[in-house]
Amino acid sequence: MRLYIAVPATAALLLRAYSKNSLTTSGIIVAGLTAAVHALHPWSVFFSLLGVFFLAGTAVTKVPPSPEAFVAFMHQILKLNQVKHDVKARLTLSSSGVSGGEGPRTHIQVLANSVVASVLILLHYRQLRARGAIQDVDNDCWPYGEDLLVVGIVSNYAAVAADTFSSELGILSKGKPRLLTSWNFREVPPGTNGGVSTLGTLAGFLGAFSIALTSAILLPFCPEGSTLKSGKLFGDSQSGSGTGWGWPGILLWIIAVTLWGGLGSVLDSALGGWFQASVIDSRTGKVIEGAGGKKVLISESRTHGGKKDDKASRKIESGLGLLDNNAVNLLMAFLMSIGGMLVAGYVWDVPLQSIVA
Repeated sequence: MRLYIAVPATAALLLRAYSKNSLTTSGIIVAGLTAAVHALHPWSVFFSLLGVFFLAGTAVTKVPPSPEAFVAFMHQILKLNQVKHDVKARLTLSSSGVSGGEGPRTHIQVLANSVVASVLILLHYRQLRARGAIQDVDNDCWPYGEDLLVVGIVSNYAAVAADTFSSELGILSKGKPRLLTSWNFREVPPGTNGGVSTLGTLAGFLGAFSIALTSAILLPFCPEGSTLKSGKLFGDSQSGSGTGWGWPGILLWIIAVTLWGGLGSVLDSALGGWFQASVIDSRTGKVIEGAGGKKVLISESRTHGGKKDDKASRKIESGLGLLDNNAVNLLMAFLMSIGGMLVAGYVWDVPLQSIVA
């Protein structure tokens, strides 16, 4: 990615995060390093996906054309995130006992959502460098049936964006969510891990669509008429030219990424419902959220006026408590990235081992 775009965009992102206290100091450092890895890649699409994910709390229909527009866009998104924060503060509690809502994101939370994509980007950069595409980036394009790593990177951000959108908008649902992992799909308090609602599910697919659309706009698809090798599904196989995507192919790409990312949100709910403990405050019935996505400690008893009360102040609503929220997010991102590459590899008859070739 060109430096004159990457540097001001990264600086604007980090400055806003600092001024709004949306990231801890360590989170800002790791976010800067993550942005640098994404900017290292010659294609601008991956850096843009990172920006859309971290700054969009709502649907994105186009990429801002300049750094100034990018800052204005980011400002509007942060306003929407504040609305979600206020709603969460009413419906949940923090592990410290005060009203809920999200504090600054830590470096662990940044890594949980972006480290898989960062590794795949470095692998793809290595492949481009090996075939000499770095020196001729303006003429480089992505052919149908090749570069599974591109699928994996986009799958990562489609899934984590879907999960973010689902959480941000699902909490606004008027009805109580239902526990996806329960046998009777029972109602649970808002904020319960594994709880799903119609609004949250639809919001997840909206988030995945924002990534799908951004990738479709910025990915350097090889045009119709390319002659690298024959395509089978998205390409122009009838003409014999092989690898041209064309508008029908790009449309199918958007649909596929949207559906796959939306399924990532559902997978995250399932993993959270099974492996992450949802802790309820016995006095208010509200879900307690761990700071920085960490596990919530269970209190055995509480005191009133210096007297011990045997009734526990916190109880587990659901989940085994094996993983915290960060581990669930990382596991989901990994599974959706690998799964996306496996599906594409099956359709394209390309082995997964090609990603390290």
